Amino acid sequence: MAVMTVELGERSYPIYVGAGLLQQPELLRRHIRASEVMLVTNEVVAPLYLECVVSALPEYDLSIATLPDGERQKNSEQLNKLYDEMLEKPCSRQTTVIALGGGVVGDIAGFAAASYQRGIDFIQIPTTLLAQVDSAVGGKTAINHPRGKNMIGAFHQPRCVITDTDTLATLNPRELSAGFAEVVKYAVIGDGEFFSWLEQHVDDVVSGVPDAMEEVILVSCRHKARFVADDERETRERVLLNLGHTFGHAIESIAGYGQWLHGEAVAVGMVMAADMSRQLGWMSSEAVHRIGQLLTRAHLPVSLGSGFSTDAFLRQMMMDKKVMNGRIQLVLPETIGRARLVTDYPDQVLRDVLESYCSG
Repeated sequence: MAVMTVELGERSYPIYVGAGLLQQPELLRRHIRASEVMLVTNEVVAPLYLECVVSALPEYDLSIATLPDGERQKNSEQLNKLYDEMLEKPCSRQTTVIALGGGVVGDIAGFAAASYQRGIDFIQIPTTLLAQVDSAVGGKTAINHPRGKNMIGAFHQPRCVITDTDTLATLNPRELSAGFAEVVKYAVIGDGEFFSWLEQHVDDVVSGVPDAMEEVILVSCRHKARFVADDERETRERVLLNLGHTFGHAIESIAGYGQWLHGEAVAVGMVMAADMSRQLGWMSSEAVHRIGQLLTRAHLPVSLGSGFSTDAFLRQMMMDKKVMNGRIQLVLPETIGRARLVTDYPDQVLRDVLESYCSG
């Protein structure tokens, strides 16, 4: 088992990474401060891992909430149903919420914990690659709104993150590839050597080879922990973690939540950002090609297909949380291993990129 810490002073917390961690109940119990627990999972994860987690908590006052699966369920309706269950129990300020599942479960459970009685403890047990390398770490919690992704949420750090790499054995190939997109993001924004490593080992990662999986999780979590420790509220360098996301969130919203997996949309968004950087004279064509090739080898999309228009794309991008003074702020890679936040780009370059991808 590897252990790293997200350094946030008195709110610091550990990330545990290793195989078989769900079989070590003491890891979970040491981070629960009182007897009340609300365990939140979904209908796909519950048959696989719920019994194991429940068996670790025999002496706790345990309630279980099971959400429907899918990004389209990350909404106010499901959040309110969870509130209803918490109030019916009733949960108190001493309750610990445990999120057992992927990013949707973690976001809803985390936001419920952030807002219930003005904030209660929660623990992340991520079971997808995307959640393990990204969404379970850093304290971002949110639900979607019909007009924009993750528009309603809060920062609320977990007590710990328990990443059992064995859970990836039950992840379907499409979800595994989607998680890989977030891994590539870390390499593009700040670790060129890691990008080269990914080029050499991508086949092992998307095939689920345990050693390769553990390596990408560890490296990704180290990067995420550093960004969060330096800039918890995303006012400076943490913004770089949004590479591909401003484009990607627009893709998800326009297509309808759940039509594209989040990582699939981010993959196309990264290619669009790299292409825009090339048009601005920063990134070389070779570097753009390498990014596209790596994503393609991981069975991720690098183009939009039909159903998108430039005007609709721009309107949706204007809903992004990073829009400032009417300007869409974009994270653009300058080279593989370095990126920056850009606001002073020519509007026509952005429109040219969108027109190119929306036209296929």
